[in-house]
Amino acid sequence: MTTVPISDDSIRLGQFLKLADLADSGSDARALLEDGAVTVNGEPESRRGRQLVRGDAVEVDLPTGVRRAEVG
Repeated sequence: MTTVPISDDSIRLGQFLKLADLADSGSDARALLEDGAVTVNGEPESRRGRQLVRGDAVEVDLPTGVRRAEVG
């Protein structure tokens, strides 16, 4: 799992997906969330604006395989 540092106390899920290179753009992030391909701390998540804090684990089920990143 890759740890992706953030500069603030929290970050929105849509922004984090782009920062962690799990999505190329905001529209890609939205599509992943709508398709049910994203989980946060093991729970399915569909809200692009979900606030993440350090220690949260994000998993994305991509066509190339599952990728994981942690908010650092």
